[in-house]
Formats: sequence, structure tokens, C-alpha cells
Amino acid sequence: MARDPDEGGAFVFDLVDDDVADLEAPLTPSGADGPSGADGEGDPDGVDLAPGEVLSGTLGRGLRVLAPVLAVLAVVVGTGFAVDGVRDGARMERMRDVHGGVVDVSAPLRETWEWDGRVGPVGVADEGRWNEVAVLGDLLAFQSGEDLVALDPATGDEAWRLRLGEDPDCGPQGSVGWAEAVTSQLVCLADAGPDRVAVVVGPDGVASAERTLGAADARRYGAARPGPDGTVLRAERVGPEPPSGANDGVCTSPGECTGTVEVGRAVRIRSEDAVTGEERWRVTVPFRSTRADQCTNWYATHWDGSSNMMDLDDMVDDDGFGARITADVVQLYGCGVESAVTGDGVLLGAESEPGTRGVESLRTGGYMLYTFDGAVSSTLYDADGGLVGEIDGYVLEPTAVDGSEPETLLASGASGPSVRSYALDGTSRWDDAAPGEMQLFLAQVGGAAIFQTGAGQVRALDLATGTEQWTWDPAEPDEAYPNDLYVTRAFTDGQFVLLVVETSAGGKGLVALDAVSGEVAWEQHGFEVSSSDKALGPSSGLVAVDGNLLEVAPGGVRGLG
Repeated sequence: MARDPDEGGAFVFDLVDDDVADLEAPLTPSGADGPSGADGEGDPDGVDLAPGEVLSGTLGRGLRVLAPVLAVLAVVVGTGFAVDGVRDGARMERMRDVHGGVVDVSAPLRETWEWDGRVGPVGVADEGRWNEVAVLGDLLAFQSGEDLVALDPATGDEAWRLRLGEDPDCGPQGSVGWAEAVTSQLVCLADAGPDRVAVVVGPDGVASAERTLGAADARRYGAARPGPDGTVLRAERVGPEPPSGANDGVCTSPGECTGTVEVGRAVRIRSEDAVTGEERWRVTVPFRSTRADQCTNWYATHWDGSSNMMDLDDMVDDDGFGARITADVVQLYGCGVESAVTGDGVLLGAESEPGTRGVESLRTGGYMLYTFDGAVSSTLYDADGGLVGEIDGYVLEPTAVDGSEPETLLASGASGPSVRSYALDGTSRWDDAAPGEMQLFLAQVGGAAIFQTGAGQVRALDLATGTEQWTWDPAEPDEAYPNDLYVTRAFTDGQFVLLVVETSAGGKGLVALDAVSGEVAWEQHGFEVSSSDKALGPSSGLVAVDGNLLEVAPGGVRGLG
């Protein structure tokens, strides 16, 4: 207990409670010489420690009692250092587990390690797939030629490497800096003689037994691609061929199309367990009438239905289709079938006119469908594909969060330059009528929603009320950046917001803003990283993995800190 001091005196604490009287004895680990005995049997809370190991997790009874007392003492004597250290440690650990979270971006970045090697698959058909990666557990995983490689994000060491075989294809993956996949397992397909084989790989780098994907299944269900949640996806056009002359759509050169494609075939997608081959779900996407410019034959994927990649005399391909497969949703695009299918086989967007919609998965669960046929609107779905609600305008989630509060959504573009906030269930929170339409929801950090306007300003609004907290204008005060600056990505350590910025003239840089005041903490123009003669390349992107910031380029990976 504490006794009040005399005037001008100091606080005096009496630590004499019977429950903590044994604190006067030294705290020794089990097995060491001390009052507990050689085997620790005299201490019911004895903990075995290896040489150099410290107590963590479960504390002994005495230490559990003493810890809060020490924290109080630190505050009373006016230091608070212990409390600040605990809070900083908790914040840093929290940042390892949130989207866009980095342990520390308070100072200019420097190169901490470098890994040289190819990032991406091989082959002419794969040239557009550079920089595709996955955050696999706490590792960065990617194809490197015919291998699958996983790097420790703190050191750059290879955690493991697997040889996949010829013509490998792993997924789900995504382009770093834009839509890198976060997944608990990867599915890899590779050639093995006349047939493909499939394996599933987890964060430990252990691959499942190979399963042969026979040619008969390919003829029956379509070509195979890696799918989400340990699956193999197959797809093909089904139904009768359209009669000759049924469609009047014509494309004579890229971007010059007239007419419509009224009749076509549906696409059937089949999901099967990658290890057992058991069917998980099957969805048929109906064909809908569509403009001819939605039927050009440029779908350079394994699901491309055309054998003629570019015919300038007739570019319409009413059978062509492809897909972008993420960890949660299959984005199907192609002539008359543009839709999305969730990882559980729920079809979304089949009612919309092809070419006027898109579907994205939300990190917190659920999906968002946006339509842009005339006025922009957004529809929210829960994790099971059930309708949650509709919101005018386009809805965005933050590219980085600090994990201190439930995530919010921002909407803009419905009627006039306003920004609105919604809970994940679609409930309206506030409407900010101030000028400045939102272009990108950068971060939710420190009780603020931080976004970029169409004019290039970065604004922070109070998360609870919508009240403006600060504005950063990159054109002021020294014209360091022109007015056409835009932000491509944001990261946060819970105290600062790191912006990856570019301009239409090709200028690039990094800017760190104080999340509370909006003041510039530091800048690095031209992406130059201190203590290194290299700059972030034009084809590179940044990604946060387990609280570490990494730059990924087609020719390698390096750590920044």
C-alpha cells in the first residue's frame, strides 16, 4: 500500500503483504541453486530456463505481483520509461500482424539486406507476371524460375526452396505493391511427362504428395489453374455453339469495335481439392449480351479460349475468357461472362452488364461489388456472399491500418465532392461535405482516416466524427513536388504514415507524415535509400511482411529499415 507523504516529502510504499513476502528471496530458475532447492520443487511456479533465456509468457507468482507495482513506481517517480517501453513493444508487435504494418518508419530508410535472383516464372507467356508474390505465413514466397522460394523478411535468408519442375504455376499470388496475396498455403502445378501434377505447400516449405492431373479431366472439365484455399480450378465454355451470323460485333483494330455479341456460351468453373481431387463446388456463369469491345481476343492466360491471339481482320472472340485468382475470389473476365466467384463458390455480379462492374474481397471478410454504368454504386456482401447493403459511390478500405480500432470504409463519388464513412456492416457513420473527392484511402491510424484527394492533397479526418485534423499539400511550402503528385501505396508503424509517391512526369519518392499532426517527418526523393547506392527501381514495389518493409523487383528483393 502507499502512505501519503508529509508536505514536501516523498511517497512511501509498504510491500509487506504476506502473498508477496517471498519476493525478498532471490528469483531463480528451476534447476539453479537457491531457496527453491536444486530441482525447483520448493517453488510451485518454477520455470526451466536454458542458458541465456529470460522469463516470458507465464511469470512466477512473485514476479506477476511485482510487475504492476514496478509500473506504478515508474510513473510515480516521474519517469514512465518502463510503461513507454511496454507500450512501444506492444505497438510494434501489433504492427507485424496488420495490413500495411511496419515496425518502424520514423527515420529515412536504408538497405538492410539483399537477395539476388529472378522473381517470377519463366517463359514468354509469363512476361506479364513479374513481381508476383504471396505473403505465406510470416514469409515472402514467390516463383523463381522453376523453383518456389521463401525468404525470411528480417534477414533475407532463404527459409526454404522447392524445385517444382517444368512450366510451373503457383497461386494464389498477386503483384507486389498492388494486390499481393496473403495466404496460408500455395498450390503449385508443374509438368511431369504428359500430365500436370499438383502439390500444396505451407509456410514450413513441406509439399504434399503429388497428385497427377490426368488429361481426361482436362478434356472433361477444362485446363487447370491454382486456386484459393488449397484448390485446383478448372474452367471451360459449355453449351451449343452460336449459329453463324448470330452476332454483328466487329473489331478492326485495338480499341475500335462496333456492334454487340448477343449469343454465346456459358463458362463452367469447377473447384477441386488439390490433394484429393474431390470436387468442392461447381458454378456455371451464364452468357449475357455484351459490347464487342468486351470480346477482343487478348486473354493470354491458361484459360484463353482462342487459338488465334491477334487477328487484325477479326479480333472478336466470343469464346475467349481468363481470370485473376486471388486468395479469396476468382475474378472471371471474358466475352459475356464477366463475374466473380467467391472461394466458397458463390457467384457475384452475374446480373450486371459485362464491362460495368468489378468485385473485390474485403480483408476483414466479405466482398464489395461496384458498378460504374452511369452513377457509381457499391454493394456489400458478407463472407458467405449474402447481401449486406448498398452504398452510393465507390467504397474503399484502407491500404494500411494500425490495428487499434475496428476498420472502417470510406465512400466517395456519389453526388458532389464529399467523403462518407461506413462501418463494415454498411451503417453510416458520418458525411464530410468539405471539398476534395477521395482518390485513395491511405491509412486508418491513430484514430484518423487518412486519404488522398483528387487534387493530390492528403487529408486526415477524425475516425469517429469526420472532423478534419490536418491536411498535407505536397505543393507547399517549397514546391518539392508538383500538383500532379499521387500516392500509390501507404504503410504505417502506428505513429507515422509512409507514403509511396509518384508524379505524372516520372518523379518518385517516399514521404513519412506524423499521423497526429500531418507534419513531414522525413522525405527521400527519387526513392534513394540511405546507406545504399541503389534507388527503388521503376518496376519495383514495396510490401510489408511480418512488420518488415521489402522492395521486390524482377531481379531481386531487398530489406528496407
